Parts: sequence; C-alpha cells; structure tokens
Amino acid sequence: MNIRTDILLRAYLSFGLIVLIAVAVLAKLFHLQYTEGDKWRAMADSLSTRYVDVEAVRGNIFSNDGSLLATSVPEYDLRMDMLAPGIEEDDVFYSKVDSLASNLAAFFKDKSSVQYSRLLKGARKKRNRYYLIKRNVGHQELKQIREFPIYNLGKYKGGLIAERKNKRILPFTNLAARTIGYKIPEENVHVGLEGAYGEYIDGRTGKRLVQRIAGGVWMPVNREVEMAPVDGADIISTIDVNMQDMAQRALEKQLIVSNADNGCVILMEVATGEIRAVANFTRDTEGVYREKFNYAIAQSAEPGSTFKLASYLVALDDGKVDTNTMVETGNGTYQINRNTIRDTHAYGTISVKKAFEVSSNVAITKIINTYYKDNPAAFTKRLHALGLNEQLGLQIPGEGNPLIKTPNSKSWSKLSLPWMSYGYELKVTPLQMLTLYNAVANNGKMVSPIFVKEIRHLGNTVERFETRVIKDKIASESTIRKLQDMLEGVMTQGTGKRLNNPNFATAGKTGTAQMADGAAGYRDGKYQSSFAGYFPADNPKYSIIVVIRNPRNGYYGASIAGPIFRELADMVYANDLDMHDDFEQMRFVGNTGTPPSLKGSTSATRQVFEALGIKTMYASAESMEHIDTLKGIPFSDEEIKEGTVPNVTGMGLIDALYVLENSGYRTSVKGKGKVIAQSLPVGRQVKTGSSILIELK
Repeated sequence: MNIRTDILLRAYLSFGLIVLIAVAVLAKLFHLQYTEGDKWRAMADSLSTRYVDVEAVRGNIFSNDGSLLATSVPEYDLRMDMLAPGIEEDDVFYSKVDSLASNLAAFFKDKSSVQYSRLLKGARKKRNRYYLIKRNVGHQELKQIREFPIYNLGKYKGGLIAERKNKRILPFTNLAARTIGYKIPEENVHVGLEGAYGEYIDGRTGKRLVQRIAGGVWMPVNREVEMAPVDGADIISTIDVNMQDMAQRALEKQLIVSNADNGCVILMEVATGEIRAVANFTRDTEGVYREKFNYAIAQSAEPGSTFKLASYLVALDDGKVDTNTMVETGNGTYQINRNTIRDTHAYGTISVKKAFEVSSNVAITKIINTYYKDNPAAFTKRLHALGLNEQLGLQIPGEGNPLIKTPNSKSWSKLSLPWMSYGYELKVTPLQMLTLYNAVANNGKMVSPIFVKEIRHLGNTVERFETRVIKDKIASESTIRKLQDMLEGVMTQGTGKRLNNPNFATAGKTGTAQMADGAAGYRDGKYQSSFAGYFPADNPKYSIIVVIRNPRNGYYGASIAGPIFRELADMVYANDLDMHDDFEQMRFVGNTGTPPSLKGSTSATRQVFEALGIKTMYASAESMEHIDTLKGIPFSDEEIKEGTVPNVTGMGLIDALYVLENSGYRTSVKGKGKVIAQSLPVGRQVKTGSSILIELK
C-alpha cells in the first residue's frame, strides 16, 4: 500500500468516526428532547422555581371580658422591581427617581435623598427585579408609601413589592404573659395558650411560586398568592384583665416587701373552675421581678400546712375524729422515732377544730399517726381517691407531676405518714392544691381548672369548653360543712385573723413550709409561705392560692402570703357588683353627677353605664345641648380624625390604644396604669404612621 492510499484510508476512518459520533450526539439529543424531555424540564423548573409558604394571620387571644390579650399585626418587607411595566422606559424612571428618593429619605430618615437616588439608579443598571427598600414597615406606613412617585403608577406598574409577615404583640405587655405563652416551632417549644392551641391559632399556610434570579435571590413569579392562606381561629380565654392586673400588682408589691425569690397567685371561679387570673414573678439578677416561669402550674413542691385540709378531710370523713374531739398537744412537741415535731406555741389540750385554726403540727400528726400507723395505706388510698396523685389535665402544657407516696414507695419510712399529714414528703403544684380548696368551697364538687372557654373562627364557634367535673363529691356533706366551718374559723379565731374583712366573710388556711435543698435538706432556713382560701364564705364565688418562696423578711403564711389574698379579695369584691346584696337598692339622687367616661369603645361605655343602673341614650355631637336629660344620660361618639393627635391622658391602656391606632399612629407604651403623658401634642397634625409614646402610671 502506497503512502497516498494509506493517507486516504486514515482520512475516511477519521471522517466516519466523526459522523458516528455526530449521529450518536443527535440521537442522544433526540432522546433527551422527546423521550426524557418532560423529566428534565421538570428538574430544570424545580431548580429555578419553587413554592414557598405564605404565613397565615394567626388568630387572636381574648380575655373573658373581650379584651385583646394577643394579636398579630401586619408588617411588610418592601422591595422594588426595577423593570416593572410602568417604568420600562428610561425616561419615565429617571424623570421620577429623584422625587422617589427624596420621599423615601424624608419618610424613613435613614439615608439622604442623594444616597437613595444612587442606590435606586444602581439597582436599575443591574436590572434588579427584587431590590430591597426597607424591612418591617407598618400597614399605615405602606399606605403612605404607595402614594410616592413611581409607586403611585399602580399596583404592578410602579414596581413596589410588599411582602407581608405577621408580628405577634401583647397589647397589655406583661399581663398574663406566661399564660398567653409563645411558640417556637423550630425548637419544639410550646408554652401557654399559644402553644397548646397552635393548631387552631396558626391557621393554614398558603403557597406562592417563586423564581431564582441573579444573585441567588428568590422572587415571586406572580404578585398574587397561588393558594391563599386561611387565617387562624380566635381563642376566648377565661382570664379577666382587671383581675389579672390586680393579682400581678398585689403579688409584685408583696414580693418586694418580703424580699422573696419568686411567687405566684391564682384566682379561680368556684362553680366553673375558670381561671380569672394567674400571676408568676421571679426576681432576676438586677433585683427586678419578671414573669419567667409558670410556678402556678409547673412547680411541684412540698406545700406545708395548707395540705392539712386534706389530712383533716380524711380523718373526719373516715369517722376517726370530729371537730370537737380533744387532742393533747402538750408543750408543743411530739416525738416520733427520735424526730421531734414542733408547734410554734404550746396549745395544751385543744379541739380538732381549734387545732386546725391555729395550724398545730403536733395535733394533725398525732391524729394521723394514731389512727393510720397500723394501716398507712388506708390514709394514702384516700389521698389518691381525692385525685391528688394525678395531674389535672390542663388545657395548657407544662403541668407539674404530683407525688403522693404509698407504703409501697421505695422512699417510704416510719416517718413518712406523720410527715405527709402536714405537707411534707409529698409534692403538689399550687393549682392542684387550689383545686382541693375550691372543691370544699363548691360543696364537695371538684372541677378541673380551665383556661379556655371557646374557640371561634370568623365569629363562628368551633369548639366550646364546658366545666369538667373531676369528682361529684370528695367527701360527705357533713364533712364538707365541718371543713367549711373550720376554714372560716381560721379567719375569725386562728392564724388568719388579721386577714379577715369586716365587710364580707372569708375562709382559708395559712401555710408555712421549710424548703428542702437537695443533699443539704432543710438546714438552710429557706421557707415557702402560702395561703389558700375562698370568698365570700357564705356563698363562695372565687378561690385563691398564694405561694411565696424564700422570703427574707419573715416567713409565716399569714404575714407573707396572706396579705396578697386579703388585698386581691378586697379588690375583686369591691369591683364585682354581683356580690353586693344591697346593690339593687342603690339609687342615684338628683345631684349625682354623670360618671365620667373617656373616648374609647362605645359598647364598653354603654356596658358600664348599664351595670351601674344608669339609663343612657345615644345622641349626635351636634344635638347634645338640646337633649332632655330627664330621659337618661346622653353620650355620643367623638369623631376620631386620622392624622390629628388625640388626647388620651387619663385613659387606660386599652382605650388609649383604641384611639391612637384608629388615628393612624404606631403606639409604644411605658409603665402601667393610666396615661399621664404622651409624646405628641394634642390636636397637632402629624402624618399617620408616626410613632407616639404614651407613659402610664
């Protein structure tokens, strides 16, 4: 073979190989395009587009009286599409961009108009379709921004993109904050009503299609949401705002006076078990008391003398003793297996009723040890029958586990029975203890505490929660009557005598317990002071428990926890007209002035007037001077002018927020009580969306 033939052969082989490769490539392209095309197109789309969740507006949490305890307010991240239809032409954009920059600078006051102009023009040159303008913009602010140059071209033409998100706020700040709670899904944290009823409050998230653009940013493909979110349901709680405020004030004041580590107070309606107030405070490192932990439902601890009610209930109902049975307490000491149980005073020989009234440790341990030492299971079985060893099954998470030992428990000893009789070697939470006292007040019917009355969605009832009865009778009627009489005796003849109110009868029991500190035991001299009771004693409506831990300025329940019971009972009684038998006979004489009312909710004002038995009639502001006042007290709605600063001095927080928010202002609050000062002068024209600070005291 000559050289020419050899060269041609190689050329033909090379050409044939190239043709074969080309055919293979074309075949593969054809296969990818037509056979696997759908698969790869879907994959490409998934890499450049995706669906993201659109947050639903969370439901509100209301108090028992309709006040707003928790709500969501909209906030927006503002972005701009620099290639929007209305500004595609350069002459349109550049003729108005400086005016837009000037408006943004004047409104946000974070950059100069020159800086804004440079940034907007730079984003235009980069053909940015998702340029961030500002985060966390309020709804009123957004309304004003929509009127700025370029943005006022229209919903889509101006390029303004407002991405909504919801901010959770508590209008009453720290009022019942732990009960309202919070939810952190990524950390699996669920606290209070927010956590327990998240599936209702959260609503259903929507979906929006977004597309990846330059820089790895995801931008909405369409302005409208593909699948709209469904707003959450509203929770109607049992909390009463006024009672909650009273409880927190009384607790905080006494914690400061007693220099205690922490404390809690619970106010419950006797017949229904509805919790009207629950307050918890812990002293932080700065010496300020804050709501950090829900001791009321989560803190299982030895209750001390308040538990004597359960011990006497068992002994009385089993027929071991009666209220007039005499008990020898001697010099105030009782020796059991080298351990001495002591009273604060030597009472000698006293009746069972008197022993309860003066809270004798010796008396109750003698009674329980004498009648149950040979069969301690009979005593613990009765405690279990009261449900004291079980959780209450609350509507909110975090309930502490009670501990009522039995002779089969590993830690049971010869001292367990006498120690349990007056509240040691066992654990209950304050709310579990209150539930027992509430049952005695409720003539033996034990009901479960409830925090939520109803769930509503768009005004329609989704679920209603009725009172749940745990036990119809915790003891015989005669035993319950004896316990009620003994509890009243504490307030008239015993350790709670200084807490008695001459205007209405109360019933209750003081408690003082040493606090164990791990291996150190009870040596550190730390105490828990408590008081549990109810009022009015002759027709109980409310029950209360107070627990103060490690007070340094005294430790007896009557002097530390008792004053909170007295103050809260006094305030609730004074404000609850239904408990005043003589209210129906009240009459207003001719010179009685009109009760003052400030601008706020018309329906709330009318409700107050009606509760006072005052006839009202609506009148327009123009006709007020010509109204015949003999037919009733006239009142009218005052017009709230958007953009004009109203006068909210003297108002409570809820009315002040109502007026200011409807006037178009963002409100921040300092202090608590009534408004004593406001940062913007009354009557001045100030653009809506501006911030106003109100100071309460």
